[in-house]
Amino acid sequence: MWMYLGLLAALFLGLHNLCKKHAVQGNEVFPVLFGTIFSGFLLLLPLYFGSLFYKDSMLSMQLYIAEIPWSTHGFIAIKSIIMACSWILAYQALKHLPITIVTPIRSAGPFFTFIGAILIYQERPNPFQWIGFFLIIFSVILYSRIGKKEGIIFKKNKWIFAIIGATFLGASSGLYDKYLIQELALAPQTLQFWFCLYTVLILFLILSITWFPFKAKRSAFKFRWTIIAVGILLVAADYFYFKALQDPDALIMLLSAIKRSQLIIAVIIGGLVFKEQNKRKKLVPLAGIMIGVFLILYSS
Repeated sequence: MWMYLGLLAALFLGLHNLCKKHAVQGNEVFPVLFGTIFSGFLLLLPLYFGSLFYKDSMLSMQLYIAEIPWSTHGFIAIKSIIMACSWILAYQALKHLPITIVTPIRSAGPFFTFIGAILIYQERPNPFQWIGFFLIIFSVILYSRIGKKEGIIFKKNKWIFAIIGATFLGASSGLYDKYLIQELALAPQTLQFWFCLYTVLILFLILSITWFPFKAKRSAFKFRWTIIAVGILLVAADYFYFKALQDPDALIMLLSAIKRSQLIIAVIIGGLVFKEQNKRKKLVPLAGIMIGVFLILYSS
């Protein structure tokens, strides 16, 4: 069941990435990011008030947001800092790079998670899983060569380094999620609510310095419906992902790889919607990534 929940998370993540690309086009990154996280927070807010006043009903629906100790709040705040940094880097890169370049680089995230899962959680891959992960990395390198034809020189483009940094931080957060869900026994909705709250506060502080004081920046901002859609889709994706992690048999390195199936939506549909270049050539490394995911899933 945890694999199916992972696939559901991948579906919502793929749609989330398409909406995110539309939301940031011609917009400041920070207010867009704030709007998406705040939208997700507003979606979860009724669950919090429901948990305060209708505890039994929320428990029966498995949507109860439990009270947690201050030490646990600290652990969640750390996740918020990690992901805020990751998203800031990712949104900046997405604004300046084609989605068909950004998404495949993000697909290298399972490799970082893979190493962490071995070192931290002692998860043990078999030979086919090793082949699958290195096939994913090789395919990402192929994407870099295609990117040069679009005027994107990977070694000299700062947005490439931004998306690599975002990928590493995102993978670190994924490893941390397993600790929060399994070791601290946090319910998905409890983790999501407090995570969104702390992330909203962090981004509000950043906006207070970089955006709110400047009238020209505020006037240039364009609100789009996709800003709200990104927040809702992210909450849905994270909920299914955290539900999958609740299973004690779930392997974080395999879940991370399963989520890469979002590439089908992001590369194929995204390439058509945003009319980006070299779509057919990008299908070759995309196939390599999907074969790598297949080896990981079905060789266990």
